[in-house]
Amino acid sequence: MAEAKLRIGWIGTGVMGAAMAGHVLAAGHHVAIHTRTRAKAAALLERGASWAETPREAAEGADVAISIVGDPADVQATHLGPAGTLSAARRPRFIIDMTTSRPSLARRIHAEAKARGVGSVDAPVSGGDVGARNATLSIMVGGDEPDVEAVTPLLGLMGAIVVRQGGAGAGQHTKMVNQILIAATMMGVCEGLLYASRAGLDALRVIESVGAGAAGSWAISNLGPRIVRGDFEPGFAVEHFIKDLGIALEEARAMGLDLPALALAARLYERLREAGHGRLGTQSLALLLESMSAASPALATDGGIQ
Repeated sequence: MAEAKLRIGWIGTGVMGAAMAGHVLAAGHHVAIHTRTRAKAAALLERGASWAETPREAAEGADVAISIVGDPADVQATHLGPAGTLSAARRPRFIIDMTTSRPSLARRIHAEAKARGVGSVDAPVSGGDVGARNATLSIMVGGDEPDVEAVTPLLGLMGAIVVRQGGAGAGQHTKMVNQILIAATMMGVCEGLLYASRAGLDALRVIESVGAGAAGSWAISNLGPRIVRGDFEPGFAVEHFIKDLGIALEEARAMGLDLPALALAARLYERLREAGHGRLGTQSLALLLESMSAASPALATDGGIQ
């Protein structure tokens, strides 16, 4: 599949999906797109992608059907529903779900697909809007080894790191590890920058120093400056992160794990959503922490940590 021009069915053109589909289109593959709001696919349609009314239509006769949608219910409908990819008369050779979803659902889709002679791969991503635009995502892959090997060149159009973690569901489990790490890191980034502000430091200079040391992380280097500038637009939205943290907590409980930092992060992000900021980026946790430390409980969105 490395050299051939493929027929791709693409479902989902959100903040990350649109950029990712754009890389596939730019590589010369034919892309049929379905998304809930057609206007969100307008730029891709102008570039030569075709429109599909349903996931089934997008997948009809495709080599690969790829989804990056909202939540597990959307994933299930996209692939297993009556208008889903696996209901196509001419089913795709492979389906790839790049949504962050439940490992158990990835295993179910894999079983249903295999029964129909279709390869199924779960391949959630990390890297946010920047990684999606620059094709530098980290892609965590689960699935049968021959299937993963076949679709890896396609995944390589969207990501700089593509690693098979094991069988069906292993990609999703790895993404849960990723989200647990992000949850704790974002709390530390926001608290550290709040401390820097109250101490009268230049927060950008602080980031320059600590980002190069043992406290360095993608979050402090990429989202830290956004927090300082008061830029809370989503690379990854709070409401989606809450969904991911909920899945991680469910999986942890099923394994008998007590993860207190994860549980705290989930509670804090839920409070942020209750304050009306579910559509802001994960870095907007800084707003909640500022409000918790201020005399007024109100959350302001017109500025960041100075």
